Amino acid sequence: MVTGSSRGIGKGIALALGEQGCTVYVTGRTAGDGELSIDTSARMVTAAGGEGRAIQCDHGVDAQIEALFQQIASEVDCIDILVNNVYKIPSPPAWGGGYWDHPIQVWDDQVGIGLRAHYVASWHAAQLMFASQGAAMLNVSSPGGQSYHFSSSYGAGKSGLDRLTKDMAHELAPKGIPAVVLYPGSVSTEFIQAAAKEQEMDLSQSQTPLLVGRAATSLLLSSDLMSRTGTIQWVEDLAEEFDLHDENGRRPSQRYAARR
Repeated sequence: MVTGSSRGIGKGIALALGEQGCTVYVTGRTAGDGELSIDTSARMVTAAGGEGRAIQCDHGVDAQIEALFQQIASEVDCIDILVNNVYKIPSPPAWGGGYWDHPIQVWDDQVGIGLRAHYVASWHAAQLMFASQGAAMLNVSSPGGQSYHFSSSYGAGKSGLDRLTKDMAHELAPKGIPAVVLYPGSVSTEFIQAAAKEQEMDLSQSQTPLLVGRAATSLLLSSDLMSRTGTIQWVEDLAEEFDLHDENGRRPSQRYAARR
């Protein structure tokens, strides 16, 4: 299952899993026939060669996360892959300025959804993953976990997710379940594309959500995934390792100062 997959990176990962014939549960708040909805993502997963199943869920509400996994448990025996991706962009976005310039709600958006919700989902997913013959967890983070990006609350959420994953990997090791962190570069999500038009940003070297998805999928299906448990995996490294390209036949890379 891929949380927060109505759009952006989550949608790209869901589609890439669909390309590999996976049954993919896609979650998010937005349902219906719109372009950016879980139902549309599920249909696209099916069209890509897998089976998409949409379940509406607000990952900021614990009861809805619990109900999500109860429904999944009623339909399947196990979860083979858990991708914690869901994230809430504050409105307005917290780009720059001091922490005192942003409403306190920014913390709840970026850390509550981008960190706590992953913990809650992982907690509910645990027994279903234990029932799998080869489960794996992937948490989508950011180079903001290592250097300043956007805001202090953003960095706290990402660095917290990196540490959470490392410690979960330690606890999951006796179960034979790997847990890894994925670091995308600059990704041309729908949100970033809209911002680029307003701010005249150059996205020519950005990764597409599908490239990120193909990197995530290649990693998750690799034979040596357990040897990587607890580590941070960079999309540009994975694209080179597995010879991956996006839907346009390109392999753009975005290097960060915090890379090593």
